[in-house]
Amino acid sequence: MAVRLARLLLTAAALAAAGCASNPIEPAASAQALPSRWASVSQGFIEGYFRHNPNFAVNQGRHEYDGRLPDWSATGLADSIAFLRESIATAERFDSKMLTEEEWFERAYLIARAKGDLFWLTTADQPHRNPAFYVDAMSPSVYVTRNYAPAETRLRAYIAYLRAIPAAARHIRVNLKTPLPLSFVEYGKAGFGGYAEYFPTDGKAAFASVQDAKLQAELDRATRDAVTATRGLADWLEAQRANATQEFALGADRFAQMLRDTEMVDLPLDQLEAIGRADLDRNQRALRDACDIYAAGATIHACMAKMNADKPARGAVQGARDQLAGLKRFLQEKNLVSIPGTEEARVEEAPPYNRQNFAYIDIPGPYESGLPSTYYIAPPDPSWPKEIQDGFVPGKADLLFTSVHEVWPGHFLNFLHANRSRFTFGKVFVGYAYAEGWGHYTEEMMWEAGLGAGAPEIHIGQISNALLRDCRFLSAIGMHTGRMTMEQSRQLFLDQCYQDEGNARQQAARGTYDPAYLNYTMGKLMIRKLREDWTGSRGGRSAWEDFHDRFLSYGGPPVPLVRAQMLGGEAKAVF
Repeated sequence: MAVRLARLLLTAAALAAAGCASNPIEPAASAQALPSRWASVSQGFIEGYFRHNPNFAVNQGRHEYDGRLPDWSATGLADSIAFLRESIATAERFDSKMLTEEEWFERAYLIARAKGDLFWLTTADQPHRNPAFYVDAMSPSVYVTRNYAPAETRLRAYIAYLRAIPAAARHIRVNLKTPLPLSFVEYGKAGFGGYAEYFPTDGKAAFASVQDAKLQAELDRATRDAVTATRGLADWLEAQRANATQEFALGADRFAQMLRDTEMVDLPLDQLEAIGRADLDRNQRALRDACDIYAAGATIHACMAKMNADKPARGAVQGARDQLAGLKRFLQEKNLVSIPGTEEARVEEAPPYNRQNFAYIDIPGPYESGLPSTYYIAPPDPSWPKEIQDGFVPGKADLLFTSVHEVWPGHFLNFLHANRSRFTFGKVFVGYAYAEGWGHYTEEMMWEAGLGAGAPEIHIGQISNALLRDCRFLSAIGMHTGRMTMEQSRQLFLDQCYQDEGNARQQAARGTYDPAYLNYTMGKLMIRKLREDWTGSRGGRSAWEDFHDRFLSYGGPPVPLVRAQMLGGEAKAVF
């Protein structure tokens, strides 16, 4: 999951069907009835998510929603906002005396999720400001890469999906207000243009084995219409380039609200920035120490270049494949965390519509069984000069910790646990700072546990990933409070975090349309502190496996909620 920001919309039908919006819980209701009342509210919320976000439902494994996209009309967006507000109000009618301890936790989880989505829909106004709101939500990956049904069945679903694209494109075109920031124009053009490239090539090739001539003819027609719609969006966005702006910042107040509403982090931004800068300083010191051994007398940039020059012999995709089995064995030998199930992750090249980050993983949802996950790795942009393309491909040590982050024991293992959580919400909703914080946390944890046997080159690979996330943290705060331009962010990635030019460009641009990408470091630091506080009275290092298993058992709520569950007291962010 390098980050895919699906801002999930909701529908009022779910709560109404559960009798919640129109029939508030009376204080006199019997204690025996209350658990079932809460269960209907909770399940109604989930089903509302699925009905109004059929793309999300399909990714969770609910294939009765195959082929459908969200209603992005003005009416659909307004209904979503109303439902979120009603959902929060209904959940708040329950007090702690009405619910079991687990239900009280799930109530807080529901409210947090709804508030987070409401922020993106209203305060940030993503449907009208940000093409990223749509690009990720339109991914057809589930139909073409997951063998959840025979190819003919999936082809029918894919054709229905393609047929939904033109109407969705019309809503997107109406919704997006111009002028747009230049980085948003470029992101949207690349995303929608990527779809237009993908549909008639790899999209069709994925179903070449289906021999039904009628279905193939329908696929041809639906593909042409979808290409016309997505190419039209890409061309329209390109036409906005002449009037594009640099006005992407949320502003300090809205950025602070984003942290409160989406991750329950309520620290003054200057304190939060100081925390991020301290982590940057810590990692820079560690890098200097490792480079003194690995490349004595060389500059830091030369040291990093030496590490990155040691490329995977058969390319990044095969290099990652070669790393996964060893990482899994290391986890098992060191007793770091339990591995539930027998699922494995495969490694493939990222499709052209989703290459905004070097790597991400696509994981089947809790309603699927026995399906592989796919760890995707993006090739460099072919329009870049050859030197920049070569620098974009990481060295083996750097790639190793990307594989840690995405698979063992990062996102893939997180979702193996989440899909088995006793909390219904934990199975369905895994948050940004939880997921990316865990993935990033595991990189340093694996080094601390002995991955690489102390080799300085391996340590430099781990630190390189940590520095990348430190610069995301500082760029997010700097750019969205108006104190840093995108160009200054690019320079920060180059000068302070020692990234290559291609990654520096990509990461600075991402920070404009993904203001929450500070969640990698923010989540990591909250998890590290929670581990320190929880294991401090339970055996220290010997309690890591128990800590990790307990942490992962909650699914993916805001980290402050997990802290309250594991240590008691108020749900708050502690660094």
